[in-house]
Amino acid sequence: MSDATAAPIQFYKPDYFTKTPEMRSPEYVQMSTAAAITLGLMDGQMYRTSCTHCLNLLVTYPEGCRANCSYCGLARHREEERDYADRNFIRVDWPTAPLDDVIARVKNGDDAGGFQRMCISMITHPNSDEDTFTILDKWVAEVPHIPVSILSNPTTLRKDDIQALKDHGADIFTVALDAVTPEIFEQTRGKTVKSPHRWEKYWRAIEWAAEIFGPEKFGAHLISGMGESEQETMEVAQRIKDLGGHNHMFAFFPEQGSLMEDWEPVPQDQWRRVQLGRFLIDYGGGHYADMSFDDAGRIKDFGFPEEDLERILQSGKPFQTSGCPGKDDEEVSACNRPYGDSPPSDIRSFPFALDDQDVDLVRAQMRGEQVRNTFELEEMEEEDEE
Repeated sequence: MSDATAAPIQFYKPDYFTKTPEMRSPEYVQMSTAAAITLGLMDGQMYRTSCTHCLNLLVTYPEGCRANCSYCGLARHREEERDYADRNFIRVDWPTAPLDDVIARVKNGDDAGGFQRMCISMITHPNSDEDTFTILDKWVAEVPHIPVSILSNPTTLRKDDIQALKDHGADIFTVALDAVTPEIFEQTRGKTVKSPHRWEKYWRAIEWAAEIFGPEKFGAHLISGMGESEQETMEVAQRIKDLGGHNHMFAFFPEQGSLMEDWEPVPQDQWRRVQLGRFLIDYGGGHYADMSFDDAGRIKDFGFPEEDLERILQSGKPFQTSGCPGKDDEEVSACNRPYGDSPPSDIRSFPFALDDQDVDLVRAQMRGEQVRNTFELEEMEEEDEE
């Protein structure tokens, strides 16, 4: 074995033209491109945002995730197409680095104080549960001032495991339910696509999280645009809110290499109504029971005082990325996932605070006008010069 082969990998940027080195959690973790840029591990910039306030870490194994979710770039069916560490996920590459180096960089302030939260994302793999605890314990011991969220895998977790995650220092527990009906869940994540996940297990994990972590300390991911109606999304969002949780919304945008790569993105008007409805339920005191819907399940009326609705809409907050909160504003997510569900030319989840022009664009989209963001590469270049 050559010295070059034996030397530990310090940083691996996905490269489809070379053999992927052996990298395995808990020694190694993958991170989002935005997190890698924030830590100075990669050069780059994000349109109108200084990257991310959440360090998203993903457990990783050469064998990859053993699930086969039809919308996911990490799905098992890609085994022959691309090595696991080279696969895109939520539209971006996920480079790999040693966990100890990541922790050292955060302790050294390489994020310039940007990270307000860290999230460990589990996958369906025999070692994922145990390695999540190892990563959590190391982080809590070394970087206690940055709280940890767990993006869980309910398929392998028991109730005792969820309690143990809290006991070991996890701050928030989330479940990527994604599909909002049992039928869509089965079609995209269950036996239909030869995947191990089950709707009942996911809901049971949400209920356990409500009991163990308590109000405001758990949440669920929901994807809009996989065949559900707006009414079905709002009904599930209210159910999670009633349990004490928060809803983290994702716009369906086809992932290259996934089984659903040929699907259309969620329509702009549907997405904007769902974003606003979710915000009203989670933070505005709105309720699903007060909303009205047309025969196709589209929101006709939010059942909310017009003056208050206008104020909330103009704030732009409902249209920012939703997820686990940071320290600045509980209504705005630290996990802003820059361009994880859309390109800058067609922003679905805004990773920055909206200005008046952005809000006007959102209003036009809600009216059904097909408009996009006036993104130009030159704008980023001008910001660099400043």
